[in-house]
Amino acid sequence: MTKELLIGVIGAGGRGALAHAAHIPGEGARLAAAADAADEPLARFREKFGPDVFTTKNYRELLARPEIGAVFVTAPDFLHEEMAVAALRAGKHVYLEKPMAITIEGCDRILRAAAENGRKLYLGHNMRHMTFVLKMKELIDAGRIGEVKAGWCRHFVSYGGDAYFKDWHAERANCTSLLLQKGAHDIDVLHWLCGGCSRRVSAFGGLTVYGRVTDHRAPSEPPKISWGFENWPPLSQKGLNPVVDIEDINMMLMELDNGVFASYQQCHYTPDAWRNYTIIGTEGRVENFGDSPGECVVRLWNRRAGYKPEGDEQYPIPVMSGSHGGSDLSIVAEFVRYVREGGRVSTSPVAARNSVAAGCCAARSVRNGNVPVDIPPVDPGIAAYFDHCG
Repeated sequence: MTKELLIGVIGAGGRGALAHAAHIPGEGARLAAAADAADEPLARFREKFGPDVFTTKNYRELLARPEIGAVFVTAPDFLHEEMAVAALRAGKHVYLEKPMAITIEGCDRILRAAAENGRKLYLGHNMRHMTFVLKMKELIDAGRIGEVKAGWCRHFVSYGGDAYFKDWHAERANCTSLLLQKGAHDIDVLHWLCGGCSRRVSAFGGLTVYGRVTDHRAPSEPPKISWGFENWPPLSQKGLNPVVDIEDINMMLMELDNGVFASYQQCHYTPDAWRNYTIIGTEGRVENFGDSPGECVVRLWNRRAGYKPEGDEQYPIPVMSGSHGGSDLSIVAEFVRYVREGGRVSTSPVAARNSVAAGCCAARSVRNGNVPVDIPPVDPGIAAYFDHCG
């Protein structure tokens, strides 16, 4: 019997709770260590997993422990590159939360570190495990809409002012653009459903609403993030980050390497919150309405008609247990299986890099007169490693 996989969590607070699903003592994996810059997440970790777990404020001390075979890196985006590279060089397999890094060069350094050290790198693109996305992928792969030719996504982020403009997310230096932090999911899904990746992008965007809010917290004051519906309208938001220099609306066009055209629209001050994908082929189209299991339906049109909002076929998405519509449980289980047993996985480090690359180049387009920007390809030798590392 394969020995138990001992796992560490770097960034135990916030999104670090995702790793708790990997704690399955007696079934092959156990959380045994955590690192975080703050005391409270470490105290909660010890309370949940026992006083014998190792905790530290210095993540390199966690990486120095030989018994730890794999780590979750769930720290803020701007730390992903540093921490993932260090973990891979320390011989650990890595679950890395999206976005992979905040620069193309950072992503490429992570890929290179995994290949050079022969480690498994798994990216936290949990939307590839969401049931409505899987249904759309199933219909597309079955040829129900013919050959894919176009796709787009509209993402309404009603909570943008709460989640992204009151802390480090609001600064370009920390996240480059919300086309990475928020858009990396959507760009990856568009690439996946359309069967390619962006080779050229152009984009428009701006800081059109939150740049007008004058109520900012002091630099010494911790962020107070409240998700209440009372934080409305957007111009009434209070306690924004001292620096706000990222766009609150983005519109990007993508030319994929397989000839498909796609677009992505993201707005952080809508009254409602949902995302909508439309994929169009030579014989039909498929679209989701809503993205929460139990409230979502995927509709298929593949017969010519006039206005037909219900589509030709409808696929209600059933309720799923677990956070993010059950996708978090699924993605963690796949990571643990991948580390212990190998095999193919749903997510891809190269695809994750390509979603960041598209977002970075779109941000460059936004900030430089909306010019088209060509996306540098992944080194073929590095890409080949990830094609065969399972």
